[in-house]
Amino acid sequence: MFRTALRNVLAHKARLLMTVLAVMLGVAFVSGTLVFTNTISDAYQKSSAKGFDQVDVAVRPKYQDAKADRVGKLSDLTRDTLDKAAKVPGAASATGVVSGFTAVADQDGKLVGGDWQSAGGNYWGAKDARYPLVSGHAPHGRGEVLLDSKTAERAGYQVGDTVRLSVDGPVLTPTLAGIFTTDDGNVAAGGSLALFDTPTAQKLFGKNGTYDEIDVKAAAGTSQSALKAELDKALPAHLAETTTGKQLAGDQAKTISDQMSSLKQSLLVFAGIALFVGTFIIANTFTMLVAQRTRELALLRAVGASRRQVTRSVLIEAFAVGAVAGVAGLAAGIGIGAGLRSLLGSFGASVPDGPLVISPGTVVTALAVGVLITMLAAWLPGRRAAKIPPVAAMSSVHAKATTKSLVLRNTLGALFAAAGVAVVLAATSMDADSAQGPMGLGAVLLIIGVFILTPLLSRPLIAAAAPVLRAFGVSGRLARQNSVRNPRRTAATASALMIGLTLITGMTVMAGSLQTAIDKMASSAIRADYVVSMANRSPLSPDVARKLAATDGVTASSPLRNAPARIDGDTEYLTGVDGSSIAKLTDLKVDDGSFTVGGSRIVVDKDLAKSHGWTSGSHFTAHFEDGRANTLTVAGVYEGNDMINGIILDEQVLTPHVKDPADMQVMVKTAGGATSAAKDRLAKALDDNPAIKIQDKQDISNDIAKMFTLMLNMVYGLLGMAVIVAVLGVINTLAMSVFERSQEIGMLRAIGLDRKAVKRVVRLESLVISLFGGVLGIGLGVFFGWAAGQLLGTKMPTYELVLPWGRMAVFLLLAGVVGVLAALWPARRAARLNMLAAIKAE
Repeated sequence: MFRTALRNVLAHKARLLMTVLAVMLGVAFVSGTLVFTNTISDAYQKSSAKGFDQVDVAVRPKYQDAKADRVGKLSDLTRDTLDKAAKVPGAASATGVVSGFTAVADQDGKLVGGDWQSAGGNYWGAKDARYPLVSGHAPHGRGEVLLDSKTAERAGYQVGDTVRLSVDGPVLTPTLAGIFTTDDGNVAAGGSLALFDTPTAQKLFGKNGTYDEIDVKAAAGTSQSALKAELDKALPAHLAETTTGKQLAGDQAKTISDQMSSLKQSLLVFAGIALFVGTFIIANTFTMLVAQRTRELALLRAVGASRRQVTRSVLIEAFAVGAVAGVAGLAAGIGIGAGLRSLLGSFGASVPDGPLVISPGTVVTALAVGVLITMLAAWLPGRRAAKIPPVAAMSSVHAKATTKSLVLRNTLGALFAAAGVAVVLAATSMDADSAQGPMGLGAVLLIIGVFILTPLLSRPLIAAAAPVLRAFGVSGRLARQNSVRNPRRTAATASALMIGLTLITGMTVMAGSLQTAIDKMASSAIRADYVVSMANRSPLSPDVARKLAATDGVTASSPLRNAPARIDGDTEYLTGVDGSSIAKLTDLKVDDGSFTVGGSRIVVDKDLAKSHGWTSGSHFTAHFEDGRANTLTVAGVYEGNDMINGIILDEQVLTPHVKDPADMQVMVKTAGGATSAAKDRLAKALDDNPAIKIQDKQDISNDIAKMFTLMLNMVYGLLGMAVIVAVLGVINTLAMSVFERSQEIGMLRAIGLDRKAVKRVVRLESLVISLFGGVLGIGLGVFFGWAAGQLLGTKMPTYELVLPWGRMAVFLLLAGVVGVLAALWPARRAARLNMLAAIKAE
């Protein structure tokens, strides 16, 4: 039986080609993901480990737990702490570390390093071993700065040039004192790093006289653990905690591994979808091969082969196909992994140097996935093959589905579909956090139910296309009849395309509806013409709000200044605003009282008010971070949203209690509304700082649109593999169907059907099957998009279902294009069949 199985593989290698390709693509996706993520993770781990070469023990501030009348915060690492650390036995030196956000502009005034990868820090003393100087000297005072070599090269700076940068809003113009090299992983990933002398860094980053961390270097002969023990003895346990450099490197490696694991899991989900779609092709292929070899299989049974042996022979064929696909997919995956790494560089994302990582686990996974997926998908056709009675098969009476089996299938499908719909509908009435599991279960049940029912659904849906097909004459009628001749085969082929389009449509519906909801939220809650913030959403200096308020044409402005406070034993974040202007800048619906902010009068969103039992006129005591307390009065309760919520009070009440005041945003209203001239005036008032965003409502909407467009494009790209596999399924089904119907095609040719008409039959059949899958996929996608939107609507009042009719029409059109393209080779093959040879074919 083993030799027979191998002979069958070689005999039908052309028909198995599409199956091999389908499995290979799925395996390539899996192995490419593993190679890519392992390579990137390994490169970053090694790069980050180098960054701890100068750290034997790190001293970090300890978090002081909150009390009823005190806000929790980190302790301060002062100069006294640094001196104590430097003097412990076994310490060679101690370095104070200060860090924060620093945006650097290039010679053209554009931001270098991206919104989130622009970092700043301190250069310790005259020679800092962490940052070897390539040229220049250590910085001295506020007028000098150092840049890493990659940033200096990209920005076009040389030693002695004036550098434009910003820490919290105001533009600084220090002189470039020197250029250094670093193993910092942030810089390796395309970010920028600017260094100041320690006093300047402390002042710029709001760390006056304190450090974020103290790095201690061990003396010769002292181990990291011994030095840590000495530091633990010398430093107060309630103010500082110590960690060895080895532990820091391990923690960093774990963090990187966890981050890459999330990316890996996301990519593997899409790879799994492609493989799942591939199972339809595998099952279809082996079902058709078994049907074409019924006489052969019957002869094997007649000469003594058992049912188990027949099933085993089919599985051996599947094993051979899976092994070949696994090896080919692994090779392709290695290429994909290397290509993705190079692709990152072309997009400006720099990756630390390192070898391509092909682990034994990747090899085993690729081969196992290829073999197991193929064998599992081929098991059912193999089992069916073993059940064919020898006598019936020898008589060419193929085992067709009985009425009982069809009733059983349809009943089972109806039960699955009904259960899926019921669970999804039940989930829409649940809390959003607890509904995710039931929603996913319901979706799976519904998809399974629709798949089982697809043969039943194919007849009425394809019949609906009959008026259109009649326009193509004989070719159209033959195409419709061929499409429903074997409903199970049509169902399996259409279902592969259905799954991809279900996910694509569902994501598109959700993204479009969410974008509209956020747009509505922004336009309905904000009266301000502009919202000003740092590019990376880090805090702004209060100077920004003052400069904007003094700009010509500004009629109202207010900072949004955040600070924590203890209220009724809980930590709540307060938002300080300009009490006299905030009502002119926002448009929030008030449910109770009035929107009055000033003195001790505050407003609070209804969710927070409900949790504390507050109503208009309620009083409570707020304990601020400086230890002092104020009694505040609720003037009104408003409906908050994701953009504005919580407790809003006058910043003149809040600011005296805040050590380092900073604003998350500044809202501005101008006399002539949002105009390009007004925006230019605001930008000029802030020295055309590239690190600051000045956005009107349309800009905010465009940012939201860009985010959703990027997300959708990524999803489309990742699901594209599943669609490609589905296309291969259509090609495979049509090609094998043409082989099955060789005699029939020969007869049609003999009675006058020309080659062009034969091609048209195959193309129309492919088009009908693809559109059938497209209609099912888009219908399911809309349903799932609606259901998920119901959950989102519980947390976002402005959410409403928005059907992207244009995109759905494009999806259906693409399904038709898939059908036409998939039919090119099978149609050409059918038209080129030799008429006489085809008639004689069995």
